[in-house]
Amino acid sequence: MVAEYDRHTHWVTDFPAVEMTGVVKRFGETLALDGVDLSVPRGAVYGLLGPNGAGKTTSVRVLTTLIRPDSGTAKIDGIDVVADPDAVRRRIGLTGQYAAVDERLTARENLIYVGRLFHLGGAESKRRAGELLDRFDLADAADRVVKGFSGGMRRRLDIAMSLIANPSVLFLDEPTTGLDPRSRLQMWDVISDLAADGTTVLLTTQYLEEADRLAERIVVIDHGHVIAEGTPDELKSRTGGALLSVSIARAENRERAVSVLTPLCTGRVEHGDDDRSLVAPIVAGDRVVPGVIRALDAQGIDVLDVAVRRPSLDDVFLALTGHIATEEEAV
Repeated sequence: MVAEYDRHTHWVTDFPAVEMTGVVKRFGETLALDGVDLSVPRGAVYGLLGPNGAGKTTSVRVLTTLIRPDSGTAKIDGIDVVADPDAVRRRIGLTGQYAAVDERLTARENLIYVGRLFHLGGAESKRRAGELLDRFDLADAADRVVKGFSGGMRRRLDIAMSLIANPSVLFLDEPTTGLDPRSRLQMWDVISDLAADGTTVLLTTQYLEEADRLAERIVVIDHGHVIAEGTPDELKSRTGGALLSVSIARAENRERAVSVLTPLCTGRVEHGDDDRSLVAPIVAGDRVVPGVIRALDAQGIDVLDVAVRRPSLDDVFLALTGHIATEEEAV
């Protein structure tokens, strides 16, 4: 039994949109996936977070029928990706790490071409192309050759192409890699709009900020294992919360400053990079910095600088695995 879908209303059964159970995949001597379990409810945005080589892209390739798992099961809308790959392909859209557009064609021609590959027919392909060009703010560039497009425009066109056949599940494999900050923000808006429309999205990324902005829940994968799962706030709390950094004017006041800060922090106050700096974990909030300054000032300790830093991707991975997320691609 598989999920039945009315494209104009909603899903009428309760299968997970994406499901992996005990999936194992090897490439020669390299174990890329080692018993991965994953379940994404319909209409959700899930982030698959991990460093290069963690197994994110391999997971996506299994789920999108590009490679077969060695063992375990993977399903889209209740359909086994090995037993019925054609049915799975009719239900999914995929945007890889690099924009898969034909530079020799215009944006409109790219979309129509993909529509014809999905057997939509000429008239329907043109209609869908027009809708998607408007939706992704590409209408003014519709009849320009893609070779002259910016990276952000290519990315938007790439996602539009993956939506041409109204997929129930959209896979975005590191969709903002290589984009400048402005294009990245534009892409985040596009993904947020897709989620608001009810599209199930599985997003792989190396950027905690990106997952924090877009994903309802995050699955952290490392060396082929799922090592943590939760909301962005739950995962960041695994690092001990935010980090307070204080720089005082006089080194001789450092130990007094430690005594003042200790009741305000959630962990031990440590010495920083020099004899006038201190760092400690805290619970972030709007009143943290003013409270720290007032407390130190009340004791006659002059402050040069106070900063509160949110956890980074490296902080999360250091807390979870003991290493930072900057390893080279393993597979």
